[in-house]
Amino acid sequence: MTISYIAETAGVSIPTVSKVVNGRSGVAADTRARVEALISEYGYRRTNRKNVMELVFSELEDMWGMEIIRGVERVARQQRVGVVLTEFGPSLDPVDHPMEDTLARRPACVVTVAQLSKEQRDQLQAKEIPFVVFDPTSELPDGVPFVGATNWAGGRSATRHLIELGHRRIAMIAGPDEILCCRARLDGYRSALEAAGLSMLPELVPRANLTREDGRVAALGLLSLHERPTAIFACNDPQALGVYQAARELGLRIPADLSVVGFDDLPVATLVDPPLTTVHQPLAEMAAVATELALALGRGEEPSRIGLELATTLTVRESTARPAPTGSSSRRHKPEGRQAT
Repeated sequence: MTISYIAETAGVSIPTVSKVVNGRSGVAADTRARVEALISEYGYRRTNRKNVMELVFSELEDMWGMEIIRGVERVARQQRVGVVLTEFGPSLDPVDHPMEDTLARRPACVVTVAQLSKEQRDQLQAKEIPFVVFDPTSELPDGVPFVGATNWAGGRSATRHLIELGHRRIAMIAGPDEILCCRARLDGYRSALEAAGLSMLPELVPRANLTREDGRVAALGLLSLHERPTAIFACNDPQALGVYQAARELGLRIPADLSVVGFDDLPVATLVDPPLTTVHQPLAEMAAVATELALALGRGEEPSRIGLELATTLTVRESTARPAPTGSSSRRHKPEGRQAT
């Protein structure tokens, strides 16, 4: 006998039954009596879940993931909830059924950075384990709780900043098209160009994976063009670090010869030379909000919103400047300072 069956039989929501089971207020007297009668009739017993939530990654290998862990742990600590960290690994072998361990643990709730399949979501729902998707990479069905960021607005603000500095030949290293946030950042870049009367030139928009090495390779291609860009907007900070490395290899100075903007505002953005101008994606805050939402769902509460996007903001540092006057910048310079590490 499950709580969902009780809810369906009583004609009420699952959170309403949960309130009755847990002795909480906010339920009309007649509704409470009806639910209690069904609980007594069917012999329902509340499963005693541990005071533990689960944070699920596909892979945990960079600073991006550490910011998420920091946000989750902050809320979990405040609410005296333990956190189980699960990593599926680089490839999901369906024979391994990676959700089985989570289902067996029956955590109070799940925050998943890994993008779950429909089957995995259905498995969690069948076990009455509420979950929240962190920064979804693809469109989710209606009703699936998620927390994301304003990626389109971030892409637009990064590009508009470069335009306002006077750049006109602005490249973007786009991420994989199948990733939702990458498409949104590219659309924001396109929108800013169009608003300024500039065209998005295909040769200035290479696609690359979201790593430093892939950013480096893409930047080398851009900076080897006969008419190279004066500014590059990278889809994330690791790609931007790859741009720094490519510029150093070609003897170009940042920002004298090339302005660079990233996206994420990871801690490393302040450590490189020059410090990186980047779009601040509030990863820790997003993780905290996702955790609060998941825990609320785990308590049987009905939040006012189950889909949230937190605002991105542009953090201007020293990697962007006005473009050099035409003819004053050579294609090769001795690098000044430590441009990428």
